[in-house]
Amino acid sequence: MAKPGEFSQRAFLNGKMDLAQAEAVADLISSETAAAHRIAIQQMKGGFSKELSVMRRSLLDLVSLMELELDFSEEDVEFADRTRLNKLLDDILSHISELIDSFRLGNVIKNGVPVAIVGATNTGKSTLLNAILGEERAIVSEIHGTTRDFIEDVVNLGGVAFRFVDTAGIRQTKETIEILGIERTFEKIRSASIVILMLDAGRPEGFEDGIKQLKANIDEDNQKVIVLLNKTDIAANSGNKHNSRLIADLVSNIETISAHFGVKILSVIPVSAKNQTGLDKLKDLLTGTQKNLSTGSSTTLVTNLRHYQALQDARTSLMRVVDGILSELPTDLLTQDIREALYHIGEIVGEINSEEILGNIFGKFCIGK
Repeated sequence: MAKPGEFSQRAFLNGKMDLAQAEAVADLISSETAAAHRIAIQQMKGGFSKELSVMRRSLLDLVSLMELELDFSEEDVEFADRTRLNKLLDDILSHISELIDSFRLGNVIKNGVPVAIVGATNTGKSTLLNAILGEERAIVSEIHGTTRDFIEDVVNLGGVAFRFVDTAGIRQTKETIEILGIERTFEKIRSASIVILMLDAGRPEGFEDGIKQLKANIDEDNQKVIVLLNKTDIAANSGNKHNSRLIADLVSNIETISAHFGVKILSVIPVSAKNQTGLDKLKDLLTGTQKNLSTGSSTTLVTNLRHYQALQDARTSLMRVVDGILSELPTDLLTQDIREALYHIGEIVGEINSEEILGNIFGKFCIGK
């Protein structure tokens, strides 16, 4: 019986592909959207590897000249032009930073756009998740605090994977387990790209607290906020004109509400999660926020956490070189930091590897592949 990833590992060990290309095989097999499939194909073709290879070659050429200086240290000879070294470091650091910054988008394409469904207890968060997924994934109950921990699942909307997270309802409680669930809710809010705030249309007195709690836990520069007014069917039939007027004001005066609470709201959508009304508008809005994921861009995106961490380590080493040049450190110390950067870049493509690293990578593959 073939071992997990045995064929890809043999191809790597026999020089048919590098480690980043081998990992792209697993990404291709597990890809569930056109965007994820496209990125995996691009990495299998070696686009990412070629970029890293150019960086390594430039650094190797330079560090070789710097080490040659050490052999002639008594003659005070400078083989590596420091002006050229600074220019090369600036170019490589800029390139590495672009790759590191691309991980946020690459990770979203590979694992799905993280969407946190948050709000007070019993506002219909679990009902919404079940309606979007088309199955009874979360337990629905009228009892407050039913959801104690987050429930997560992925759905494909318009060719883009969205990873929905139903979180524990936010409220004041003394119950230890529920408190832990609420703490995890705040963690999920901070890690989401999109936050859906569920408000109960029948409890308008909770609107202000709900939005204020959200504002305290989001990063407006990197997160989008959508407000859903749930149970609007019940509110409309209640005969409460004040509630109906308040709902209409929220929907039509998004800019005023955003300015009042100091949080940028993308849209306010009246829905009934139970009757599944208004959900098409929500889905269209969600897919509209991710148009950049379906483009045919050839820009290299980092999708692998191992690659991301290695690039961060390489950048740290090169930043030490920049600081060392400014401080006029000896050449041997500068070359050590450059060699560290080369090591971390080499880890990505497999120039530097160990049995432990290979076992961890290929152990996650399908049998054979």
